[in-house]
Amino acid sequence: MSSDPPPRRLRRGGIAAALAAAVAVALTAGLVTSRASAAPELPPVTAEELVASVIEAEPVAGAATVSVDNGLGLPGAGSEFLTDGSSTARVWSDGEGRGRLALPRPDGERTYVRDGATTWVYDSADRSAVRLPERPARTERPGAAGTDPQAAAREIVTALGERSTVAVDGTTEVAGRPAYTLVLTPLPDERTVLREVRAAVDAHTRTPLELTVLGIGTDPVLRIGVDEVEFGPQDPALFSFTPPPGAAVQDAPGHTPAPKPRDGAAPTVVGDGWDAVVVQDAAGTLPDDVRAQLDGIGAPVSGPWGTGREIATNAGSAIVTDDGRFAAGAVGADVLGAALAR
Repeated sequence: MSSDPPPRRLRRGGIAAALAAAVAVALTAGLVTSRASAAPELPPVTAEELVASVIEAEPVAGAATVSVDNGLGLPGAGSEFLTDGSSTARVWSDGEGRGRLALPRPDGERTYVRDGATTWVYDSADRSAVRLPERPARTERPGAAGTDPQAAAREIVTALGERSTVAVDGTTEVAGRPAYTLVLTPLPDERTVLREVRAAVDAHTRTPLELTVLGIGTDPVLRIGVDEVEFGPQDPALFSFTPPPGAAVQDAPGHTPAPKPRDGAAPTVVGDGWDAVVVQDAAGTLPDDVRAQLDGIGAPVSGPWGTGREIATNAGSAIVTDDGRFAAGAVGADVLGAALAR
């Protein structure tokens, strides 16, 4: 493959959206760590062409075995995908917004089924099922939410592009499929604890097959990718669910709009790109049990902004102040403190 032109900068945004999109795709769209093979020969493509083709690609029906290698270092107990270590799942999509996710567990399996009108969550261990109504339709095209890898790629590029160099770093093979490697690297003046985001993009469907987030150390902070994948129509029965006889069924409350925050309580973003910090006044909104948890896992910290608790991970930090403010980003405590002091 011929060498790529010099890296180009793209659009603006913040790291929080990028990481949220990556995790959403890991849970519902089938990205994750896979073991790459020798680099295949593919037609040359520039970074801008590759990004544009990912954004313009239509959602693809298919099934995949998904694995997640998590080195985020989140304190306390997390979900299946947020606990440090490796996790696997099986996912199916019809390419039109319906999907199925199966998570193996030591005592059984948890299954999520989205049929377009309802989402079911079934736990085989205690034979319980929860029925959730769909949220009101948004103005985006069908599949543009977290279940669409193209939407996630769009979020990543929009969030980090202007404050990154973006380049194509050769080719790879993921789950037996040839792919281009797209790399986003923060500009030198970005005060982030992350150093690179790499995505393997399927050469034919333009679906992201693998995403790796690298921090200061040598090991990935998060690696998400497919081990096995098969594109094509799926059995419609996969996207419907009927609780088995004897299952306990619970209806979750319908979606209600979030209450309007009081003056000064709406979240704000300080900075942009990789070192953007989300700041919010959460005074009076944190339940006592959550506050107690934070006291147990956070380290005392103080500065011109006041006193509080810092929760540090390999991908960033958060500070909850004693007076109820909250700041988080893919940055260190010094950057969070500066944002709180503004």
